[in-house]
Amino acid sequence: MRRTLLAGSAAAVLLLAAGCGSEPPQVTFAVGGTTVSARPAQYCDIKLTECTDDGEAAVRLAVPAGTPLEVAVPDEVAQAPWHVVFSYLDGTGQQVDARSPLLAAKQHGYTLTLPEPADRLVTAQVQQFGPAPQINEQSGEVEFPVRGSWVLNTS
Repeated sequence: MRRTLLAGSAAAVLLLAAGCGSEPPQVTFAVGGTTVSARPAQYCDIKLTECTDDGEAAVRLAVPAGTPLEVAVPDEVAQAPWHVVFSYLDGTGQQVDARSPLLAAKQHGYTLTLPEPADRLVTAQVQQFGPAPQINEQSGEVEFPVRGSWVLNTS
């Protein structure tokens, strides 16, 4: 299954693909000594030809306002560039959608710190990129194929 999210210059275009294979890798989310491990919600082989979805893969972890979220990925995820897509509520209750910088292959961790102490994380998703980006012939936008995604919800 493939889903394409289109975006202009302010956001990347992502081709979200589900996953496949035996025992897919897990990602660890941690806050203040409490950790949870998530299996992929979507995961594909490297060519994005064999994919699976797991609708029950999202994990939950309370993340108090002003508390950083630690993300750790295993070698299988860190073999390719990845990033964290997240949503949070700012001090006024407005939802803000954002993403981390692109994390280079071989980087195994990232600390997500929201801009203001009153901001509250709603969800975070690790996305591992797959094959090289391509131009969508219909839209002219760049598509970044995503091989796998791991989801954390905070409520």
